[in-house]
Amino acid sequence: MSLIRLSDEQIELRDRAKTFVDDVLIPREESAERAGGRLPSSDVTEIMKAALAARLNGGRHAVEHGGQGWSATDYVVVHEQFGRNTNGLWWWVPDAYNVLSAGTPDQISRYLRPALRGEGWVSYAVTEEYAGSDPSAISTVAERVGDRWRLDGEKWFVTSGDVAAVHIVVALAEDAGPTLFLVDAEADGVEYLDDPPFTHSFPHGHPTLHLNGVLVGDDAVLGGLGQADALQRNWFVEERLGIAAHCVGAMTRLLDEAVAWACEREQGGARLIDHQGVAFPLADSAADAAAARLLVYEVAALADSGADRKVVHAKASLAKLFASEAAWRCADRAVQTFGGRGYMRTNVAERFLRELRVDRIWEGTSEIQRLIITRSMERRGVRQVIA
Repeated sequence: MSLIRLSDEQIELRDRAKTFVDDVLIPREESAERAGGRLPSSDVTEIMKAALAARLNGGRHAVEHGGQGWSATDYVVVHEQFGRNTNGLWWWVPDAYNVLSAGTPDQISRYLRPALRGEGWVSYAVTEEYAGSDPSAISTVAERVGDRWRLDGEKWFVTSGDVAAVHIVVALAEDAGPTLFLVDAEADGVEYLDDPPFTHSFPHGHPTLHLNGVLVGDDAVLGGLGQADALQRNWFVEERLGIAAHCVGAMTRLLDEAVAWACEREQGGARLIDHQGVAFPLADSAADAAAARLLVYEVAALADSGADRKVVHAKASLAKLFASEAAWRCADRAVQTFGGRGYMRTNVAERFLRELRVDRIWEGTSEIQRLIITRSMERRGVRQVIA
């Protein structure tokens, strides 16, 4: 019996999310894989309609903004289920980055509300050619020109940049420092240089975006001048916790599929699971999955309790580090369990092997998480981080 205690409402939310994943997303995985991650518009419409009907859209956003007003634990409950799905099909659930909640009433009306209804996607443009793990190295600038801002620079790996109606761009604002700007995708001077293929087959691309003298007004500043770093810290906590929850869900499905196969398949006169060479890696993956799940829910509970945000930040890094590394190991073991079948793209283990690799990179590499964790132990003490 799990020590994780969910309320009746959270159990209902979990079951609602699970049904959505099982009935709407998983049946479309293989079609998405064969199509390079893309689905027909009719399928996308059906996914979005089902997500809205299941009240899974805009989870962490306020109800008054069109969201669900979830706690951190609610968020983890749902995203654990989303993690059971390959091909990132849950990306079609209408949502938006949490920094948009810091917008003005007009910005919320123009960008956040439509996004939560599925009427306009939002991208987040941070990374650059020479600024990845160290976002302080960004060179995109916002120069004051009369009563407007002129944006110049280039952004890489702009997730959903190919479908976004608006881009949240991090730029160095003149005399203010790192600032978030809202840039309409069709604005003059916005150029798409490349949409490189990646290892995974997901619905949205990660294009390279060039800003060439893009002019925006003060009404494009999100959250105030010089506030990008503060807003992004909260974004990173949520994103890293979400990635960890996805990894837990992925490990659960991998174990479901691999154990079922190992119990059914016979080789050498015995079931695969009766061979220690197969059974022991599965047991190791079960230990990884159980430990990751406990850690993820602990971080969510801490966040909901109002604990020190810096401690929560360190714990979220701990959860992302452990869960992403463990999920990769689990996928590798599952592929081995399936043998040749595990190397086919129609096999869930093969897809997860490719997809889970990026969880050790985006929203802060495993190395960056280790730096955050060790610095937190140095400044706040070991017990604050691990207890």
